[in-house]
Amino acid sequence: MKNDDKVVIVTGAAKGIGKQIAIDFAKAGWIPSLIDYNANELELTLEEVRHIQHKAISITCDVKNPEEIIKAVTETHDKLGKINCLVNNAGLSKWKSPYELTVDEWDEIINTNLRSVFLFSREAAKFMSQSGGGSIINMASTRASMSESNSEAYAATKGGIVALTHALAASFTGDFITVNAISPGWIHTGNYTELREIDHDQHLSKRVGVPSDISRACLFLAQSDNNFITGENITIDGGMTRKMIYEH
Repeated sequence: MKNDDKVVIVTGAAKGIGKQIAIDFAKAGWIPSLIDYNANELELTLEEVRHIQHKAISITCDVKNPEEIIKAVTETHDKLGKINCLVNNAGLSKWKSPYELTVDEWDEIINTNLRSVFLFSREAAKFMSQSGGGSIINMASTRASMSESNSEAYAATKGGIVALTHALAASFTGDFITVNAISPGWIHTGNYTELREIDHDQHLSKRVGVPSDISRACLFLAQSDNNFITGENITIDGGMTRKMIYEH
């Protein structure tokens, strides 16, 4: 499908899944606007992306700050002329006992992972609605429906993203904006060769996931021809959440 000169905003684009999303969208002909708070890593990613798509830009942004979000979205539109897709990927985690987690730590995670999704979506949708629609893709997690201990704030944000996704899909329907979520499972962003056989065998797919498993799904959901899919949460976890596990 022809995507030349379509514009995608990717938050949390400096590394990991976000970086791969930006690279793969660029390879598919999109112009990425890279958003991240880490200016140094963001510029390194921009250099790499510009080898593929020279029009790509980067904007340093603290997604906890509403004013910076508005500025980042507006700057993207001013520099690139339009916004066709938004991938809300920015997030952080903190594994800490609920007895010890402070209110400030709770708020930091909520504002980074969840509030930013709402604010970026609202601001991007204002521009999408002026040009016939677009697509919003929110990064949730399998932790929205299953948990380890000491992950309350992170789990709350990912569950919130799933609910926010179908709510925004309903609200933006008149503007022809689709809104979907992706729930990754174990996606390894480090040295893949360090993984053990037992790590891969936990999955029905017999392998741990890689960032491109997520970026391909984002590209699929971003296509205007796939606009019959909206309000959905797609789990991409190698079957891990479908596998029955009985401890011996």
